[in-house]
Amino acid sequence: MDLDAVLASLAQAPVPASLALMEDRVLARIAARPAARAGMGIGALTIAAALLIGIGSAGVPTKDANAAPLSPLGPNSPLAPSTLLLGEP
Repeated sequence: MDLDAVLASLAQAPVPASLALMEDRVLARIAARPAARAGMGIGALTIAAALLIGIGSAGVPTKDANAAPLSPLGPNSPLAPSTLLLGEP
């Protein structure tokens, strides 16, 4: 059977009567189901946990970073391939 002929016959077919009431049935089922929502306690607990983690991580002291002078074209460059492969310039 040709697909175009099947689609043409489907287009000419009458609409089923049960299709007219489908929207009302779907909306009635949606309205009948209670909406799931998180309580205020869960939201407040999440906010409090985020604040505690943020304040705690900001208050933890870290080591001071000591930056070494970097001269990529100099003889003692820490990024030279010989330094990276052998460990010494």
